[in-house]
Amino acid sequence: MTETATPLAAPGQPRSGWRRAQLLPTVELIVLAIGLLLPWVLQDYLTVYATRVLILCLFALSFDLVWGYAGIMSFGQALFFGSAGYGVALIARDLGTTSLVLVLPAGLLIGLTFALLLGGFLLLGRHPSSVIFVALGTLTGSYAADRLARGWYYLGGQNGIPSIPPMTLGTYEMTEGPAFYYLALGILFAVYLACRFLVRSQFGLALAGLRENEQRIAFFGYKVQHLKAIIFSFSGAVAGLAGSLYAFHEGFVWPNMLGVVMSTQVVLYVLFGGAGTLIGAVIGTMVIEAVSFWLSNAYQDIWPIILGTLLLLVILFRPAGLISLIFSERERVGHFGRAPKGGRHGPS
Repeated sequence: MTETATPLAAPGQPRSGWRRAQLLPTVELIVLAIGLLLPWVLQDYLTVYATRVLILCLFALSFDLVWGYAGIMSFGQALFFGSAGYGVALIARDLGTTSLVLVLPAGLLIGLTFALLLGGFLLLGRHPSSVIFVALGTLTGSYAADRLARGWYYLGGQNGIPSIPPMTLGTYEMTEGPAFYYLALGILFAVYLACRFLVRSQFGLALAGLRENEQRIAFFGYKVQHLKAIIFSFSGAVAGLAGSLYAFHEGFVWPNMLGVVMSTQVVLYVLFGGAGTLIGAVIGTMVIEAVSFWLSNAYQDIWPIILGTLLLLVILFRPAGLISLIFSERERVGHFGRAPKGGRHGPS
């Protein structure tokens, strides 16, 4: 990767680029504080809606990992999200198991397994896979899963699986409300920290190089296809965790959770917020869902047109997403290692 040289400040004085970098934890803390306070100021039905948004933020993180950091266009991310949702719904319906400590890891493993299978087929071939091949391959997988669910009676067909029992923690039922909200927030926070650690590690630096110049990373000796398969599988696990939470929160699953519409929706979340920053995926999901909720109530007949126009304008004038209003392009790679002494905070 090539980097533009940045003039150094006088000893003891941080550079402006470094000051901008410090905005990231500030924005993250602000978003976390808002998330912690929301149930105290929102009405009950809005808390339920906010819980759904948090789960979708988790889903958006999974896509940002593969696209924003590794440059893999997974146009079928809903396959892992929906398959985990269906999986835990079947576990609850047929086995009567609703314990949080069992169903959430099961959903994660289902998403991981499907991602391993699909990623092994698309990414670990004899020849490197092109972006278009992976995009169409994942899209086809999502579409096929949607059609399969609609035609399989065991999965409920067009109606899906309704009346999923509430998730339990011991004898306590995790029903809609503040308890489920803080559970979703806690899981989102934990996964966000894990993703942040991953992308700011040396593995994350390799992913950033993979996105910018795959041939050069391969020249350095990295097994490019293996790197792609690893992050693809990890993102599938995160999507599976989100899908299992979504199934229990909504109380039912349906084929759209597996399909192209859901896959496209998560692309819009990340594209709108800003790919390759993690927090951009979270902010993009929150903004789109909040604006959609308001527009659907204020302009019931034309709100999809207004929302589509807004998305188009942001993508047209801010291709890097809303987060580019705050962070520079440098934040997509970040700083690695310890900063040298004397105010020089360049990348190591």
